[in-house]
Amino acid sequence: MAQSDILAEVLLPTNELRDDLPFYTKVLGMRMENIFPADNPCVASFSGHGLRLRIEKGADVPPGKIRILTDTPDQFGQGQRHLTAPNGTRIEVVPLTPEVQQPQTQHEFVVRRLRDEAPWVIGRAGMHYRDLIESRLGGSIIASHIRIPDGGPVPDMVHYHTVGFQLIFCYKGWVDVLYEDQGDMIRLHAGDCVTQPPGIRHRVVEASPNIEVIEIGVPAEHVTTIDHDFVLPNGKGDPAREWDGQTFVHHVKDRATWAPFRLPGFVARDTGIAAGTKGVAGIQVATFDGGATVPGKHDADIHFTFVMTGTMTLCAEGQPARDLEAGDAFVIPPGMVSHYTECSDDLELLEVALRGDYTTTLLAS
Repeated sequence: MAQSDILAEVLLPTNELRDDLPFYTKVLGMRMENIFPADNPCVASFSGHGLRLRIEKGADVPPGKIRILTDTPDQFGQGQRHLTAPNGTRIEVVPLTPEVQQPQTQHEFVVRRLRDEAPWVIGRAGMHYRDLIESRLGGSIIASHIRIPDGGPVPDMVHYHTVGFQLIFCYKGWVDVLYEDQGDMIRLHAGDCVTQPPGIRHRVVEASPNIEVIEIGVPAEHVTTIDHDFVLPNGKGDPAREWDGQTFVHHVKDRATWAPFRLPGFVARDTGIAAGTKGVAGIQVATFDGGATVPGKHDADIHFTFVMTGTMTLCAEGQPARDLEAGDAFVIPPGMVSHYTECSDDLELLEVALRGDYTTTLLAS
């Protein structure tokens, strides 16, 4: 049976069909497909805007709600955003293209420890997710520890996200990914990372057993859209292309340059993400180099850190000292004095700051 031989329609009730005909055709701009019986019509079908409706007098169903998606709302439904049809069906006119709504950050001190057994949940494409910031700072950010225990091909589809910023950092193992305009397959090894600029099409293809990644998304709630017609890979494209002012950044650990970190006692590799996002976010990997550490404070709106290897003690103003180890994460709000102490020789930290052009003030220990 051909796909064109199958139709689906939504059943809606009415008390008097003649009252609904002008609303659905003239106000909503739908096309009437059939109507019967001729002498006293009580059933009519309409199509339009990707939807087919059957309105039936006396149907024992609720009147329902229809969402009309359009980027020109003033040209639809007489410019109204909320309408009610004579049969009681409510109509809501909303944007066709999702928009990023960035909530105001609710600042707080956060420590999330792996040994506290935060639950893993099964999310998109069968991947396991662990939330690293339970409060999500009022919806301003989501930080996820993601793993695929079995590895192998990933049942993913070409998709994109409506986000302000997104980071994929390979923590353990490797993962193969495809990105729009970036050529053939990219394999991320442990320590590598990429940004996913707003709207870039991509797909996860395959992963090693026990792959783990850290994913950062801003804001916490954002729309994922499946693009059924886009095929990857789609060629090299323009390396300098921007999506909402951001370029695609692929940072490779083995090609990184190390330099002194913002805090004494550490060296760091900058991922180039601050430049690629024009200051929206800054991502660094810092390693303890055995020097003396000192307290400090920052003025970033969001400052998140994930402990990748080693151990340390986090001392923060007004808080009890926290002993941290690999898999733990913390958020230091702006203006709070903190001090990284008792650092092990193998301590390595993933640091995420938004914005990326923030400043650090060092204090006497």
